[in-house]
Amino acid sequence: MKLHEYQAKEVIASYGVPIQNGFVASTPEEAAAVAEKIYADPTGKGVVVKAQIHAGGRGKGTVQETGSRGVVFSSSIAKVQEKAAGILGGTLVTIQTGPEGKKVNKVLIAEDVYYPGATETKEFYFSITLDRERSVDVIIASTEGGMDIEEVAEHHPEKIIKEWIDPVIGFQDFVARKLAFQLGLEGVAFKNACAFMKALYKAYKETDADMVEINPMLKTSDNRIIAVDCKFSVDDNALFRHADLAAMHDPNEEDPMDLEAATYDLNFVKLNGNVGCMVNGAGLAMATMDVIKLSGGEPANFLDVGGTADAARVENAMRLILKDPNVKAILINIFGGIVRCDRVANGVVDAYKSIGNIPVPVIVRLQGTNAIEAKKIIDESGLSVTGAVTLEEAAAAVTAALK
Repeated sequence: MKLHEYQAKEVIASYGVPIQNGFVASTPEEAAAVAEKIYADPTGKGVVVKAQIHAGGRGKGTVQETGSRGVVFSSSIAKVQEKAAGILGGTLVTIQTGPEGKKVNKVLIAEDVYYPGATETKEFYFSITLDRERSVDVIIASTEGGMDIEEVAEHHPEKIIKEWIDPVIGFQDFVARKLAFQLGLEGVAFKNACAFMKALYKAYKETDADMVEINPMLKTSDNRIIAVDCKFSVDDNALFRHADLAAMHDPNEEDPMDLEAATYDLNFVKLNGNVGCMVNGAGLAMATMDVIKLSGGEPANFLDVGGTADAARVENAMRLILKDPNVKAILINIFGGIVRCDRVANGVVDAYKSIGNIPVPVIVRLQGTNAIEAKKIIDESGLSVTGAVTLEEAAAAVTAALK
């Protein structure tokens, strides 16, 4: 589960990670009001207005309706309302949102930490995530932080620093010192960076996060180390331990189909293809997507109905797949181990009767427990369903359906 920047900063600040002073707002008027709270003396001081969406590249992104960037500087408190109005309610398109963009419902109003006349300000990149190949945590850092970090990683990989952390041993002081040295820090900034890294790693571990990214991690002209931005993702499977984090979930940032799938307890991921998949088991789902590719199609989704594929689950899954206008055919591929194939077959028949006209070809391959009975149910149903026994037959049926 992803958090908004303002939520992520609230979390890491509770572990002692220094952040900008700031407040979230939902309307231009509220933005102007909270801007007054940032400074004890706001005279002559500016603030940053930052769109809050679950996507990166906001600083380079554009609000379609107004042409505003997703992150803008307001030179005075008086202009905050105008700047916020150019972002709130608009559709922000960034390199990570795709052309459809995302609607901005909140903005973060934050203090300007790039002090006027500062010549020693320096941006760094710092993140913590899981290295699945090594089964340990990995810290990724760079002296080239900021909006162009993707280009740095692609064109100057030598500027990317990596340090692996065994979660059993934890983040040791010598590792923090090594990283701070590699980033070229010294003196007070060196000491502050070490404390920053240790506090951030503690937040990462104790919240069951699977990724924390600070870009930029800023060294100010007075040698403070501050998280100017923060991306934070929590392992969904650990949310039962973190009710406070689960309460931060923003359904407005989720695909409506994903939300609907969650209500049915279906494992669903929407893709951009033309063949809908309904399977039981993640491994079989991957094999089914391979079959679709080899048949000349593209998977429209990953949908695992699990080991209790009764009629209701099959019907809900079918309805979900049919909501995608790009779907030109549906392949149901079930291996009957725990689940009986005849139960799935009855679910398909019931789904047809309940939904009514299904406008795309449906191919059903059922193997395993009661597969013979299941095929008989499908064949005698009188429905426009193509039965298959082998993966080759299913692939051929998909190819024919797409043509």
